[in-house]
Amino acid sequence: MKRILVLWCSLLAGCSVAKTAVDVAMVPVHVATAGVNAVVPSQKKADEKRGRELRKADEERGKQIRLAQERCRKGKPLPTDDCTAVAQR
Repeated sequence: MKRILVLWCSLLAGCSVAKTAVDVAMVPVHVATAGVNAVVPSQKKADEKRGRELRKADEERGKQIRLAQERCRKGKPLPTDDCTAVAQR
């Protein structure tokens, strides 16, 4: 009975040692993968960032057009305002 208990405990200890060895061996792989993922942005993230930049630029253009329209309507355009083009819109 004692031998069976010792054999059973050694088998259990062997499994945990093997699992620990695999975990330790995988640490460099996980570290390298995390480093690559941190340095190289995914294409999806790059596309989302570019889309945000384009929407922001478009909003700014729209704001400038509305301000130019307002100045032309009030009769106080800036020298850079083209009221003939703004009036056509």
